[in-house]
Amino acid sequence: VISMSAYVAEFLGLMAVFSVIIVAPGADFALVIRQCIVHGRSTALITSVGIGMSLLFHISYTILGIGLIVSKSLLLFSALKWAGAAYLVWLGVQSWREPAFRMDESSEGAPVQSVSGPKAFAMGFITNALNPKPVLFFLSLFSALVSPHTPAVVQFSYGLGMATALIVWFVGVSYFFASRPVRRKFLTYGRAFNRITGALFIGLGVRLALAQAKAN
Repeated sequence: VISMSAYVAEFLGLMAVFSVIIVAPGADFALVIRQCIVHGRSTALITSVGIGMSLLFHISYTILGIGLIVSKSLLLFSALKWAGAAYLVWLGVQSWREPAFRMDESSEGAPVQSVSGPKAFAMGFITNALNPKPVLFFLSLFSALVSPHTPAVVQFSYGLGMATALIVWFVGVSYFFASRPVRRKFLTYGRAFNRITGALFIGLGVRLALAQAKAN
């Protein structure tokens, strides 16, 4: 039987590694920033929750052992990677094609365009869920730092803590980039901002596709 102090040590070890990973810029970070600038703070916050729930999804299948199956199956892993690459490219094309936008002074700088809550949540969830990197990351992380004797419910509580930390991080990012001075700075570029973020998403998708090609 593992003691409570051992569980605490495992959790702190996971969080120490994970706290470094979450601040690294990636597709999730780019998506939250774009949501802040184009659609406002509320949309960015809902998207952040979607990203956090997707992380919990990754951790759940890791605990259940499905992640190991996916990592060992070239077909399943490749399908996940190509789906993720295609979705990022699709986001990029949509961003590139969007017209210029302006701030609506009557609603504290909120944009004219709006995105529904469910769609904002889905964008965050899908962007993270189709990222194949967590499959290997969480398998290696849990294998290295979590005892095989740790109960699944305890491991899930670790995942809940990590997902909460990720949401808190992106909430902070949302509040910073959705502030009026910061948004004004970005919005002055109008259509150029759409094209820059669109190119970024497309670039991330292409990089993911090339990584798949090398894996094969």
